Amino acid sequence: MTDVTRCILYEDKHIIVCRKRAGLPVQHRNTAVMDLESMLRNHLAESGTPEALKRGEAPYLAVVHRLDQPVEGVMVFAKTRKAAADLSRQLQDGGASKEYLALVSHCPYSESGEWHMLRDFMLRDGRTNTSRIVPEGTPGAKEARLAFRIIKENVLAGGGAGTLLMIRLETGRHHQIRVQLSSAGMPIIGDRKYGSGDKAGENTEAQGLCLAAWRLTFRHPATGKQMAFEQKPVFCNLP
Repeated sequence: MTDVTRCILYEDKHIIVCRKRAGLPVQHRNTAVMDLESMLRNHLAESGTPEALKRGEAPYLAVVHRLDQPVEGVMVFAKTRKAAADLSRQLQDGGASKEYLALVSHCPYSESGEWHMLRDFMLRDGRTNTSRIVPEGTPGAKEARLAFRIIKENVLAGGGAGTLLMIRLETGRHHQIRVQLSSAGMPIIGDRKYGSGDKAGENTEAQGLCLAAWRLTFRHPATGKQMAFEQKPVFCNLP
């Protein structure tokens, strides 16, 4: 089992910021499967005060946002109810921001440094745990918006090369980045669910999905101080 303390980037009495590795679920219904939430709860229990340990008090920990299991990246957890409410509010009203990096096997855009917008309507299928692009007006469909720009072309990954994109989500839909990029002709390398199955994707499946929540910013829920955390993804090096 991974020592969770090696994943913690910052901790105080209000929050824990950590790096989730690719393949580790944030939460899991099966108690026999270790997830990040359980690892952090165990860490809090072991580092609690002797009085709390004697009383058998379960430490408070709130999941305020999630990452898909194949995605690596920076996450913040709340250690108090007040911090959880504040962080959730920031994520809803734009006070907190997340930036992603994705390595795609094809990109029809040229490297210009400009931001490009993708706007679609997505429909989730709970039976297959997938989402897809559908026409506007489709019952149950929700608008999905993201902005992206090219960081670097011809980035090596596994047995192939791809284009590195920086992505900012304006909405938070199920598998949004993976679905929208794939629909726009830019499948993420290593994406077995929505990828194109091309040579680059096949050669990099062993290293996993080339998508990471690499930067997280928010105001500290107790002090109001602006906090920013960055972690380079394992699938490539930032320029």
